[in-house]
Amino acid sequence: MGLFVNSEAFDYINVLDKAADGSWRRNELITNNIANADTPTYKRQDIDFETALRQELRNTRYQTMDSKVRHANQDLGKLNAQPYEDMTAYSYRLDGNNVDPEQENVELASNQIKYSGIMDGIKNEFTNLQSVMRSGS
Repeated sequence: MGLFVNSEAFDYINVLDKAADGSWRRNELITNNIANADTPTYKRQDIDFETALRQELRNTRYQTMDSKVRHANQDLGKLNAQPYEDMTAYSYRLDGNNVDPEQENVELASNQIKYSGIMDGIKNEFTNLQSVMRSGS
């Protein structure tokens, strides 16, 4: 179950919460890659939350976005992307390390922007809920 009550009012918030978790985890992995840029035989790690979300939303292809998110919210465990070693057969150096620090820094900046957008989305969902509660009283 998500961070919040299993109610349709929180469907988007729960899915955005899982996206924030995935983005945060990716930040950790990228930072770890940068820290291990000089470690012999180290292979970069990554996580692909977007594919897990895309697959889950496509399972309900001919429905509205609300219906797709409601469906994804029913089993948030399907949105648990797992870290993987990336390009294991490829290496930038003779010692087998495949981390390109410049590329990792670009990925980190991109992911931080994504995380910020997700957090803004969560904030907007709570603002919408507050507006509905104020207008209903």
